[in-house]
Amino acid sequence: MGGEAPCAAACAQRVGSEERPADTHAVIVAGGTGERFGDPRGKQFVELCGLPLMCWSIVAFDRAPSVAGIVVVCSPDRAAEVEKDVLSRLSLQKPVTLAPSGATRQASVLSGLGAVPRAREFVAVHDAARPLVETEMIERAIEAVRRDPALAGAILATRSIDTLKLVEGTTIVATPDRSFYWAAQTPQVFRRRVLLAAHKAAARDEYQGTDDSSLVERMGGRVCCVECPRDNIKITVPEDLAIAEATLERRLLT
Repeated sequence: MGGEAPCAAACAQRVGSEERPADTHAVIVAGGTGERFGDPRGKQFVELCGLPLMCWSIVAFDRAPSVAGIVVVCSPDRAAEVEKDVLSRLSLQKPVTLAPSGATRQASVLSGLGAVPRAREFVAVHDAARPLVETEMIERAIEAVRRDPALAGAILATRSIDTLKLVEGTTIVATPDRSFYWAAQTPQVFRRRVLLAAHKAAARDEYQGTDDSSLVERMGGRVCCVECPRDNIKITVPEDLAIAEATLERRLLT
């Protein structure tokens, strides 16, 4: 793509393995308004280490040997901005297409799935607001599903380290065993047909899940957790951006 010279940091060496088939398509959801973040541009366009925040997720998937192509889901009225200010600044090897976002994240993912080639076996859904995802973690999640035919999907997640409280109002009613609890992250990788069927069923039933995995679980699909580093944070409020910048700068210097 044309435009400015690509940022050197965004063109780092790709994770290499000749044995990994390119059987996965990435769906990167970047259609949110980011109201809690408080920036009129939307957090996915806020600069992080010299590039719009969403660039870093795109680059991570572009480096992944298992990923054949990328769908970026964005607001239709910002598609030109994504082309000009995001994609044109990157040197990408994988094809990128745009899909229109919906009224909810769930509707946006369904739209993105519609742009994934039917021949693709797996799909990896990722939030653009998680710019610190690492390519090797993407590959681990894909491989978890690829190697186990009984799995419908695999998600990146971290074990809970805090003591959890079940609360009604402000009153604690129970302290559950935290060893059973994990914090879900993205990407979440699924067999394409399974995820598409789960989304269509949810749309038909007017069911809103908390993430893509919850929709697959609802249909009886078995999903496993792949433990990942805790720095795969989601940018939600301004202070998250400072943490992400410090983490990314440290990676770029090593």
